[in-house]
Amino acid sequence: MKKKIKYERSSGNVFADLGRPNPEERLAKAEVARKITDAIKKKRLTQQAAAEILDIGQSKVSALLSGNLRSFSLERLFRFLNALGTSVIVNFRDEADDYVASTFFGTASSGGGRSIPMVASGK
Repeated sequence: MKKKIKYERSSGNVFADLGRPNPEERLAKAEVARKITDAIKKKRLTQQAAAEILDIGQSKVSALLSGNLRSFSLERLFRFLNALGTSVIVNFRDEADDYVASTFFGTASSGGGRSIPMVASGK
């Protein structure tokens, strides 16, 4: 007989599921950091070259690429995306009666014009 595996459905935000403080901000920062990592890889930059473009030290680039985001604000991460040639678009929408407010972050790479949605929900 097969053993039944217990599991719990995710809320869509691992930080909220783990009970971490500020889960929406953490998720947004993680998604932006992933996009920065993708841009650095796509451009085949060394950490030192990325550091020069981002105007930070190589050790900060290492921390960023490792997901250690504590010392980076969301605004600063957006500036890093800009420095790497990616536009950042933040949309605002008034809350309707039947609508649960969410924060959507979208990025559009200057080369492809493709939007990649990133979401952090709120109530």
